[in-house]
Amino acid sequence: MPASPAVAHVPAARSPVKVLVADDSAVVRGLVSRWLSEAGHEVVATAPNGRAAVDALARCSPDVVLLDIEMPELDGIQALPLILAKQPGVQVVMMSTLTQRNADVSLRCLSLGAVDYIPKPESNRGVTTSDGFRNDLIQRIRVFGAARARRRPAPAEAVSTVPHAASPAVSRLSGAVTLRPRPRSVPAPRALLIGSSTGGPRAVGEVLEKIGAATLRRLPVLIVQHMPPVFTAVFAEHLSARVGVPAAEGKADERVQPGRIYVAPGGRHMRLAGSAAEPVIRLDDGPPVNFCRPAVDVMFLDAATLFGGATLSVILTGMGSDGTAGARALVEAGGILLAQDEATSTVWGMPGSVAKAGLCHALLPLPEIGPALRSAIAERA
Repeated sequence: MPASPAVAHVPAARSPVKVLVADDSAVVRGLVSRWLSEAGHEVVATAPNGRAAVDALARCSPDVVLLDIEMPELDGIQALPLILAKQPGVQVVMMSTLTQRNADVSLRCLSLGAVDYIPKPESNRGVTTSDGFRNDLIQRIRVFGAARARRRPAPAEAVSTVPHAASPAVSRLSGAVTLRPRPRSVPAPRALLIGSSTGGPRAVGEVLEKIGAATLRRLPVLIVQHMPPVFTAVFAEHLSARVGVPAAEGKADERVQPGRIYVAPGGRHMRLAGSAAEPVIRLDDGPPVNFCRPAVDVMFLDAATLFGGATLSVILTGMGSDGTAGARALVEAGGILLAQDEATSTVWGMPGSVAKAGLCHALLPLPEIGPALRSAIAERA
């Protein structure tokens, strides 16, 4: 997705990633196959529609399926559950043009088991000339290949220390990760901050749903999810429908209020200004930070200045290291930070970065994050 372009230092897969490319355009199939082959991956099959993609699974056993949404005979959203049923564990990445309908379908596909999506130029000419699409595609295949190659311990090995733990702990997950001790004095949180990227839409929805609408009405929720324009507005609509709390893209000069969810608009940084008692949103078209716009660091750094230690924050699945600098400022101000563990992350880049930096008060499997935040909000209300 263009909102989170090339991230440096992505580990290479140990062996070529086997990819199935399903797109109704012969031009797209040919270009994508060539790009991936030149990057050292193996295109094991191509398919002009979803039906052909499903039929090809048995003979090629891909690691990753690139699945276009709009195809004849069987489109992407129809083919997705058949692919996952026929080859459980295969990583399906949706491809779609930047329209409101396709944004909605892409997010529905994530809820059905797709691991990611890639916005695609609207025309074959656009695909041919877009370096951004090519780089984004290769990067994501490399990331999912590295994730496949990495040993993933069982979720039970994750550190399940809740935010009010009194002492550090060491995780057996991804080497030694030391957790921060809980601050001695923790004020009632004035905001819940969430940063996420690859795999984030599904993770964010699950976290908020498990916190519950009643608890979410006690404070504002501010989210930076790396997404392009159009997608963030649809993402907010999906969250509102799922959680039962009003959610929308943040607007310039909008006052931040409890019981509302604010999503950073695609392509713009979401900043915070005003005072802790009356925070307001500022939108910023400044340069990308950590290759990202919106960037988690931008919002986290403002929140640290504005709210001090009166914050709860969480870093969920995503590639890169966006959020680490802001997380450091938040915890040094006395705020509480949680991160998603490696075993349940689609990509353990962003949460892994804050965990390895020793900034987390808890490193949790995704199903435990919502309940931990709910408890932390309730006990400090």
